[in-house]
Amino acid sequence: MNDKSQSRRTWKPNVQEKRLFSYIHDRHIRIKVTTHALRCIDKAGGIDEYLLKTPYHKMDTELGIMWKAKMEKLYEEFSKMEVGFFAPEEESKIAKGFEEYENAKRAARREFRRALANQRRIDDGIAGDDNAKAGAEEDAPRS
Repeated sequence: MNDKSQSRRTWKPNVQEKRLFSYIHDRHIRIKVTTHALRCIDKAGGIDEYLLKTPYHKMDTELGIMWKAKMEKLYEEFSKMEVGFFAPEEESKIAKGFEEYENAKRAARREFRRALANQRRIDDGIAGDDNAKAGAEEDAPRS
C-alpha cells in the first residue's frame, strides 16, 4: 500500500579504531576494524594469528595484505632462529640464584616491616607521653 513512500533502509558497518598488540612485532598496531573482525581476531587468538590464518584472497585491504606479508616474513625469521637450552647443572644454578634472590627479598621486606613497626611504636610512645603530660598538667592544682 504505502511501499512507494517509504525510504530504503541502508546499513553501515560498525567501524572502530582500535590498538591491538602484535607479539611478533612486539608493539601495538593502530587500525580501523569492524566489530565482526574484532570477534574474529579474538577467536583466532590475536591479530598475529588472525592475519596468519586468513588467506590472501579474503583480505580486502592493502593494509591487511601488507601486515600479513610482514608477519609471514618475521615468522619465517623466527622459525630459523635456534633455541638454546641450558644444561641441567646450569639450570639448577639459575634456579638457586632465583631462590636466593626471593629469600633476600623476603628478608628485606621483613626487616622493613619490623623497622616500620618500631617507628610506629616510638611515634605512639612520644604521642602517648605528650598526652600523659597534658593530662597531668590538667589534674595538677593551680597555685
